[in-house]
Amino acid sequence: MDTKLIIQSQYLAALEMLKQVIVLCPAAAWDAPGDKDQIWKKAYHTLFYVHLYLQESEKHFQPWEKHHDPDTGAPFSQAEVLEYLAFVQEQVKTQVAKLDLEAESGFDWLPFNKLELQFYNLRHIQQHAGELFERLDRYDIKLDWVGYAPNP
Repeated sequence: MDTKLIIQSQYLAALEMLKQVIVLCPAAAWDAPGDKDQIWKKAYHTLFYVHLYLQESEKHFQPWEKHHDPDTGAPFSQAEVLEYLAFVQEQVKTQVAKLDLEAESGFDWLPFNKLELQFYNLRHIQQHAGELFERLDRYDIKLDWVGYAPNP
């Protein structure tokens, strides 16, 4: 059993579920002014932390080339968030293989090892993807379950 391939597969499956939200989100919902956290902002936040926590440590993190503070900059478009998602999917494919799963997390605010960090990170994706799935239900949009990503 290759633990890293299993972790990679589950990351890619979770990201595919998030991708459904981004692709199917109606324009009116993407930046709805009445939402506390707009869909674009929650999707970007999710991707940002996946990207961050795939790195060896905070000091090794290089933000995505189009990154700006979502609280002070213009909203990211669906196309931009999909571009970031594709970037993060590639990060999953390269970074998971390099992980020392027994090493410390690399983030002083997360007092556990790299293996547990992967589960923590996956739960984070699923929590926000689930929240966003529920928002799209208001628009009668149904999304599919992605169980795993074969041949990551």
